[in-house]
Amino acid sequence: MATVRGKFVTFEGCDGCGKSTQLKMLSEYLTKNNIPHIFTREPGGGKISEAIREILLNGKNSEMTDECEALLYAASRVQHLSDRVEPALAEGKLVICDRYVDSSLAYQAYARGLGRDFVTKINAFALEKYLPDVTVFIDLTPEAAFLRKHGADENDRLEQAGMAFHKRVYEGYKALAKEEPNRVICVDGTKTPDGVFADVLEILKKYGCL
Repeated sequence: MATVRGKFVTFEGCDGCGKSTQLKMLSEYLTKNNIPHIFTREPGGGKISEAIREILLNGKNSEMTDECEALLYAASRVQHLSDRVEPALAEGKLVICDRYVDSSLAYQAYARGLGRDFVTKINAFALEKYLPDVTVFIDLTPEAAFLRKHGADENDRLEQAGMAFHKRVYEGYKALAKEEPNRVICVDGTKTPDGVFADVLEILKKYGCL
């Protein structure tokens, strides 16, 4: 009997919105319930993709152009899909990814001002072949998120981009959620971690992921 293809779930949100906490809670839930799964992240998820991540997030690489940044994310993504996502989906596993192509749209297309057309074109492979079954957007403003995490990480190039930049990122995410309401589902990030997690489980069950 052929293996049923797995589901692909991505988590998005502004830096400090609580994704890491939710992913940890979800990992414990899936393990406890013996649900075959993998957790992965972008940029990263494999040897080559992790090497690209180091370049992208290194605070010393301040001279990197916006176009170079977007292309590196796209390159890392293609490799990540080949190394981690596709094999797991083929095995029928649930794939949970911390950030994916919507991050490129929010950060590079909207916040960097590169435009939807440019970012969509360089991510055509991912958008056409590996669109998530559902994307959970933890809706928390950057002001609230950075307050929660006590400011930006001085070693993270993107976190150091300034509040105006992160406000545009947030606006980008909100626009994406409005454009694709059947895939990008907003969760109120101001709730307690348990409250957010209850909403996350409800969404994943609704989309047949659990």
